[in-house]
Amino acid sequence: MLDLFAGTGSLGLEALRRGAQFAVFVEQHSALATEIRDQLAAEGTAERAEVWRRDAMSAIRELGSTGRQFDIVIADPPYGEAWLPRVLRGVVTADVLAPLGVIVAEGHWRDRPEPEPGLERYKEARYGETVLWYYKQMEEEGVV
Repeated sequence: MLDLFAGTGSLGLEALRRGAQFAVFVEQHSALATEIRDQLAAEGTAERAEVWRRDAMSAIRELGSTGRQFDIVIADPPYGEAWLPRVLRGVVTADVLAPLGVIVAEGHWRDRPEPEPGLERYKEARYGETVLWYYKQMEEEGVV
């Protein structure tokens, strides 16, 4: 799984606790990246993770350039800064989403991103002001 804008890493850490094989955490703030590393070490899961201290878009490009793909991509960027359309476009362009993978994007309900070409939004769940949008690659016609 790929945890973009990881913050404290709570989403990726929980995925590892629940059986995710591997997680890449992307967080540009040094103190938060260190906190994630410390938590991974404390939980004994450091060998199943990487922590990248850089911005999400450059991480997406680098991951794509090396051919890495993820079954789950989580994006929880700062609200109101139009990150989600850029992240969705970047994930599609860099081809980091595995063929049957999903993107879970979190944001304010007013920031609802439209799917990028090649993605379809298949679920939306609102919790007060916050919404989770779920995307997957569009199925090709005639392909089961």
